[in-house]
Parts: sequence; structure tokens; C-alpha cells
Amino acid sequence: MSTTVTAPPVDPDAIAAEVAQSRAGKWARLAIQQGLVVAVVVGWAVWRNGADFKAESVEGRSLAWGQILQLTGQHILLSVVTTVIVLVLAIPLGIVLTRRHTRRLAPLVVGVANIGQAAPAIGLIVLSALLFNIGFWPAVGAVSLYGLLPSLRNTIVGLEQVDQRLVEAGRGMGMSAPAVLFRVELPLAVPVIVAGARLALVLVVGTMALAGFVGAGGLGLLITTGIKLSRISVLISGALLVAALALIIDWIGRVVEEFARPKGI
Repeated sequence: MSTTVTAPPVDPDAIAAEVAQSRAGKWARLAIQQGLVVAVVVGWAVWRNGADFKAESVEGRSLAWGQILQLTGQHILLSVVTTVIVLVLAIPLGIVLTRRHTRRLAPLVVGVANIGQAAPAIGLIVLSALLFNIGFWPAVGAVSLYGLLPSLRNTIVGLEQVDQRLVEAGRGMGMSAPAVLFRVELPLAVPVIVAGARLALVLVVGTMALAGFVGAGGLGLLITTGIKLSRISVLISGALLVAALALIIDWIGRVVEEFARPKGI
């Protein structure tokens, strides 16, 4: 005697409430993370404002507000230019490597990008400076190689995870290959691609602290000054500001990731 097992009824309202609760919890965690970062930065600013550094001392020159703003601007510029280069290279390359005729090359290209990230970042930066002189562009080029892998890998993974039945349905409706790519595949892969871009940006911001070793500027200059002259306050200030900037960028990336996510995903 056979028995028929029936699935329990699906309550759309319960599912919607669960999704809303999950998103509310995610936004709460993001708010707490950002609140902690802001609290640390404000605490450092209060300490710096109350510190009695002589203007001609190393601490006074390195931690002057004008100097801090200038180095922060340099660090952001270095990171943004590097990230733009990474995304311009990684996302189109990832798209090409998921096409039918070039898919077999994906493991080889990802392996090469993996070598770039496996190499010590300071070694890449110093080697770039030795080959192309010190300054802005050698640091940008070296860190671009270092940050290429996350965005490239996520672009490939995001496109490969798209349900092929949707792709075939689009083609069955008479859509061309580019139309299927831009209207079906990329919208569905956006969350994973944006997550890769966020990871690349955070990695670039943190790694760019090493640009100070080759005269490219940025907040890493505080770290190198603190190491060379044994000024612990300058060293810790530089490390703290780089970490705070990376966490702020990560928070902004997560917010963008939430808004870029297509409805229903």
C-alpha cells in the first residue's frame, strides 16, 4: 500500500517576512561595523588633537592635519586608479573566458593571475620600482597585478553560475548572443561580480600602504617614517588609518552590493 507525501503549503508572507528579517539583520551588522570604525577614528582624532607635539618634531610634521589629509587623498587616488585598471582588465577578460570557444583557457589565465597574487606584494612593488623608477605608476602597476585575481575569479564564477536553461530560453526567444549576455547573464551575475570588485578594492587599499616604500605617497608614508625613525605613534597612526580606510571602503562596497542585487535574488 503506497502513501502519498504532500509538500507543506508555501506561505509567501512568511517567506517575505524571513527575507526582510535577514536583510534587517545584515543592515544592523553593517551599521555596527561602521559605528565601531567611526568610533576608533574619532578616538584617534581626539588623541591627536590633544597630543602636544612640537611643530618641528617628526610627529608634529607627520601627523599635522594638513599632512594627514594630503596623504589620505593620495592613498585614495592610488587605490581608485588601481581598482579602475583592475576592473577594466578583469571583468571583460572574465566575460571572454566564459564564452564557449575560450572557456578552456580560463584555468590557465586564472593560474597566471593567482601567481601574481601569490607573489609577495612588497616584492612586486620593489621590482616594479627597480624596472620603471619610483613613484605613482610603478606602485599602481604592481598592485594592479596583485588585485587582479578576486575580480577576475568572481566574474568567471558569477557567469558560470547562471542557470543555462535561462540562457537557452533567451536564445530560443530569438535573442542574439550579446543580448543574452547583457540582458540575462550579466544581471544575474551582478551580485558575485560586485562582490569581487569590493574584495579587489579592499585588497588594493590595504596593499597600497606599501607604496610608501617606493615614494608613491599615501598613508603608507606614515608607516615607513615610523619604522625608519622608530616613532611608534606615527607607525600606529598610519596602520590605524589604513585599516580604517579599508573598512570604510568595505562598508561602502557592501552597501553598493545590496543595492546592485537584482530583486528576488
